[in-house]
Amino acid sequence: MLWIPFTLLAAFMQAWRNAFQKQLSKEVSVAGVTLARFIWASPLALLYLLGLYHWQPVDIPDFSGHFSVFVIAAALAQIVATALMVKLFKLRNYAIGAGLAKSEAILAAILGVAFFSESLSLLGWLGVLLGAIAVLLLSGASLRQLSWQVLLLGLASGGCFALTSLWVRQASLVLDLPFPHGAAWVLLLVIVLQTLLLSLYLLLRERATLVALWRRPGLTLAVSVCSCVGSIGWFTAMSLESVALVKTLGQVEVLFMLLISAFVFKEKLLKTDHTGMALIVLAAIAVMWA
Repeated sequence: MLWIPFTLLAAFMQAWRNAFQKQLSKEVSVAGVTLARFIWASPLALLYLLGLYHWQPVDIPDFSGHFSVFVIAAALAQIVATALMVKLFKLRNYAIGAGLAKSEAILAAILGVAFFSESLSLLGWLGVLLGAIAVLLLSGASLRQLSWQVLLLGLASGGCFALTSLWVRQASLVLDLPFPHGAAWVLLLVIVLQTLLLSLYLLLRERATLVALWRRPGLTLAVSVCSCVGSIGWFTAMSLESVALVKTLGQVEVLFMLLISAFVFKEKLLKTDHTGMALIVLAAIAVMWA
């Protein structure tokens, strides 16, 4: 059951990371905000891995071709997913933008069962569906108020996050290392690759964005630290349990986001929020029992 506390840690840290990203997106481009998620996370991920080896030494893994494909695919998918979510922040308010990206859970369930040989019990599917309904209530506001652009961006972001999670789990399983070393290796390599790719892109296309990040060290560091700690939680939980169950329980992040949206950003919430939050709690209970 260790996947449960790791998931709750990830959800809490991701809610704060999204909040800091929203603040940074007012001053920095989409690519810059995306890089802020990774730029200081690499050394933190390395320290975490070294700490694990100091605590419990194990062999250095053999990195197969399949492992490399999963890591590269996960790194690219997460970059695209984050960029799409930042664009959502610019189109709708914080809770709606991040909430739409949480379609990740049901998309992970569908893709996992269809293409990744994952399976879910009836109770697990019930939890996933309850979570999806909750996300619609919390992030959809009135569906008539949502443009196709917002809806498609949200689904695309959620789909890319779902694929990231599924490929991360596959990479962790391929390494066949004891818990939690496999997830730590995947985390480090994914973050390093993402940092190199985005830094190179900004050096070639948006050097002013690198300067803008340099001038906002506190906010950039906050995004990176929250992202790294959150990723440790996600990657570790997904090495232990089905992605669909982890991501459904992780929807408690929406509760944290709503509180941040109301009390930090002073954004107005809807009457349906209480129903949505209750459904998320029920979904979380269902997947934990599953």
